[in-house]
Amino acid sequence: QVQFVESGGGLVQPGGSLRLSCAASSSIFSLYDMGWYRQAPEKQRELVAVIEGGGSTNYADFVKGRFTTSRDNAKSTMYLQMNSLEPEDTAVYYCSGRDGWFRRYWGQGTQVTVAS
Repeated sequence: QVQFVESGGGLVQPGGSLRLSCAASSSIFSLYDMGWYRQAPEKQRELVAVIEGGGSTNYADFVKGRFTTSRDNAKSTMYLQMNSLEPEDTAVYYCSGRDGWFRRYWGQGTQVTVAS
């Protein structure tokens, strides 16, 4: 079982940037994939970005060109660089990963608030 801890959230003005980190309790090298999800108040959790074990990435349309995810296997950490942030990006951001058995694990989330 792997545990995730997100960090890097906070308050940022529209147009600003934040970098989220997701630190895993064990090696992420063997994980099938990892991803970022977000949940805004009174909305369902939605996928933001996925990075597969081989490094390929996929993004939700609403973040394409603004967000970039990456992973550092040596540090067992995944990142989400968020640029050109908009008020609509305000949400709790969750880190998630699936192991080789496709069991999904979640972090506790980190709040991102975009407001002036």
